[in-house]
Amino acid sequence: MQSPLFAYTEQQSQDRYAVQNPQLLRVALTGQDDVLARKGAMVAYQGLIDFDGEYQSQSQRRSRARTGEGLELMRCSGQGTVYLANLAQYIHVVDIDHEGMTVDSAYVLALDSTLHTEVIAVDSQYGISGSGKYQLNISGRGKVALMTSGQPLMMQVTPEKYVNADADAVVAWSSGLRVQMQAQTHSSGVLRRRGNTGEGWELSFLGQGYALVQPSEVMPPQHAAIGQGLGAQFGVGQQGAHGQNQNNVWTR
Repeated sequence: MQSPLFAYTEQQSQDRYAVQNPQLLRVALTGQDDVLARKGAMVAYQGLIDFDGEYQSQSQRRSRARTGEGLELMRCSGQGTVYLANLAQYIHVVDIDHEGMTVDSAYVLALDSTLHTEVIAVDSQYGISGSGKYQLNISGRGKVALMTSGQPLMMQVTPEKYVNADADAVVAWSSGLRVQMQAQTHSSGVLRRRGNTGEGWELSFLGQGYALVQPSEVMPPQHAAIGQGLGAQFGVGQQGAHGQNQNNVWTR
């Protein structure tokens, strides 16, 4: 049998996490440290690999129900190689160190089981309850595989050069950065996009670090009802602005 498909054979690597191609991750398991992967992300594996649902504590379940943020994970253990992917998104491996990383959980493909995750809130500049969003803070030492829709842009933030980005395009940032949400709008409600420009919520980053932005946004429906699990469909980022009230009128 002959075909150009044979150019896409397995790539050998000594690295624990290796990008097989831009949209496929290869993870080597040695029987010691497990890997936590997004549920359903396995596309192939070799060797003796076990897949188990990852236990969530009661506080983790309550936090996810309240914020919409969190990880639905499976534990990959054993000896062999597992291949992970999700909707043909681009994959990027990040080394987490003492600085830590804050990320939208929708963009996490896999991470070392030794890392610690915690849901945190990002407040808006208005100081009004319910006008911010939730993100996932990852700390410790280990690796995380992130996903983006298209090739991303890594933007450096310094005390002399702060960065503003559309909240729907932000994937992750250095945990040490100061972050604030702002709604640059002249309309009577921030759920309506800024005038006729199509722009809405932004995240402002200050300090020293990096912000990762993807070339894709989630455009929310303009007249969706809030609640009943619909927050992820129309708010900020993948999970939506939490607990927003359409009766609030904010002006600048």
